[in-house]
Amino acid sequence: MQRIAVIGGTGMTGQCVVDYALEKGLKVRLLYRTEPTIPERFRGKVQLVQGDATKLEDVKNLIEGDGAVDGVCVILGTRNKLEATTELSRGTENVITAMKEAKITKFSVVMSSFLLRPLNEVPAVFHKLNEEHQRMLDLTKTSGLDYIAILPPHIADEPGTSYTVVHDEAPGRLVSKDDLGKFIVDSLDQPEHYGRVCGIAKSAKSN
Repeated sequence: MQRIAVIGGTGMTGQCVVDYALEKGLKVRLLYRTEPTIPERFRGKVQLVQGDATKLEDVKNLIEGDGAVDGVCVILGTRNKLEATTELSRGTENVITAMKEAKITKFSVVMSSFLLRPLNEVPAVFHKLNEEHQRMLDLTKTSGLDYIAILPPHIADEPGTSYTVVHDEAPGRLVSKDDLGKFIVDSLDQPEHYGRVCGIAKSAKSN
């Protein structure tokens, strides 16, 4: 893994993804919507591509432009909006389409650990967003690609410590934004997580 594309890299977790990828020595190509959302520290270090994940041509430009990338990190969010939307699933579908055309197979994609719980345990205020995350997961699972579906619990704005990853269940109720960012990047090179739904949380010994 030498070059990655990041979609959703200007949000809290996405910035951690970009920071960690740069720290690892990876080249990063970042899709952004508007100039004010780009952190100053990214300028000159990250290849910036303006566009919208809901537009297929923009996603193709990100993934294929100026040399194809080796993997893709998808951290699409709603900026705390909880109403019904299809933006996240449309963005995911575009990523999958563009990856297939470019013959790229590896991508990590972030949703929510609410998908690992029965619906009656999910607070009603999150039901619409949960439905959209389920659409994302369904698209991801049927993509035929080497996906890593990452379902974090509450993402804490705190430094990383250590974390636990398990398949098909939630190992805890909280994960640091830094630890989540690391796994989003590192999992692209961890075949044991390909094609799996990954729960992640702060390690018990770190609590």
